[in-house]
Amino acid sequence: MIIFGVSVFYIFGLIGTGQFHCPQCGGDRDYEHRTARRFFTLFFLPVIPLDKVGEAVRCQTCKTRFDPIVLRRPTTAQLASALPAAMRAAAAIMVRAGGASDAAVRAAVDGVHEAGAADYDVSHLQADSGQPTELAVEPLRNLAANFTQDACERQLANAVRVGLADGPLNQQEREALHWIAEQLGMTPAHATGVIATVEQSITRG
Repeated sequence: MIIFGVSVFYIFGLIGTGQFHCPQCGGDRDYEHRTARRFFTLFFLPVIPLDKVGEAVRCQTCKTRFDPIVLRRPTTAQLASALPAAMRAAAAIMVRAGGASDAAVRAAVDGVHEAGAADYDVSHLQADSGQPTELAVEPLRNLAANFTQDACERQLANAVRVGLADGPLNQQEREALHWIAEQLGMTPAHATGVIATVEQSITRG
């Protein structure tokens, strides 16, 4: 008896591998991203490739297949680095806008430490401050895309403290803060409120 038919296989057409956040496992896992292809089968074995029917991401731990859209979700490791990366970007912008006074530099380094980068120091800040402003867009927007509004407000507030470390905010610092807030998805009114609240708390302190 000859048994033949048509089945879909995922064992061919490797597109890529890496780590992703597996919705089934609830953590970072290795994956394979493959093309799903229909095959003519003989005795249940793929013999003749037919048409492609889509793509799938397969978790190497639980073996569950997912739509490739899952690769857009950040991994736990990426989320852990998002906060310090955003604060590094904001601190560098504020130091450039207001000048690298000792007080501002200390506040900038302290802000990045608070965000989770314990090994960050003055040499890192100097290097960051020499980078084009455009490079700060991605880490700030990445923070806004993956964290709550409260987290974004805290990062902006820390940036305000960098500007206030050596005295009242100047016009360049205010413009820099509003630019940072815009990348974090805040409206001008929202940004103004956060800035004013920090200013008032510093004055009262």
